[in-house]
Amino acid sequence: MEEKKQCKGCGGALPFVIGFVAAVIAGWVLFPDLIYSKKTQPIRFSHKVHQEQGMECSSCHTFRDDGSYAGLPTNEKCMECHADVVGSDPDEAKYVEQYAKTGKEVPWLVYQYQPDNVIFSHKAHESFECKSCHLEVGKTDTPPVYYENRLSGYSKQTMKMWQCERCHAENGVSNACHVCHK
Repeated sequence: MEEKKQCKGCGGALPFVIGFVAAVIAGWVLFPDLIYSKKTQPIRFSHKVHQEQGMECSSCHTFRDDGSYAGLPTNEKCMECHADVVGSDPDEAKYVEQYAKTGKEVPWLVYQYQPDNVIFSHKAHESFECKSCHLEVGKTDTPPVYYENRLSGYSKQTMKMWQCERCHAENGVSNACHVCHK
């Protein structure tokens, strides 16, 4: 009888490595779909069309005196131009009929929502372009897919603390907790 030669120390290493690689690949492919649900905005909104009309981000997105974000534009702001349908876009007509004429605010999904314990002042960051931290939507006709974390309810696109810490470190700004947290 011929003896079967085995690699010393290999024992179960090959099946372990194969299993580990398969688990990592499955995790990369399956896990995001398990933890994030995909949603679309209630109205397709073209930032591109508005930007082509000469509007700046600050035309609709405003801030309080302390630099904190005041929220998404209200119907009052949108109706300055859209009390009636002015173009041929079916989503504009949908907006006018379902929201402007009824007085109901559009339930926009907010990509960059911060927890209540985070202090963020846009005023302190005005030397940066919006796209440094936010999705670059200025040239898009359709808002990006909104990925909502099924556990936390937050958007996948919300800035993460490590991103802020890295930027602070690169720009010589303090990373002390009290700088950004209440």
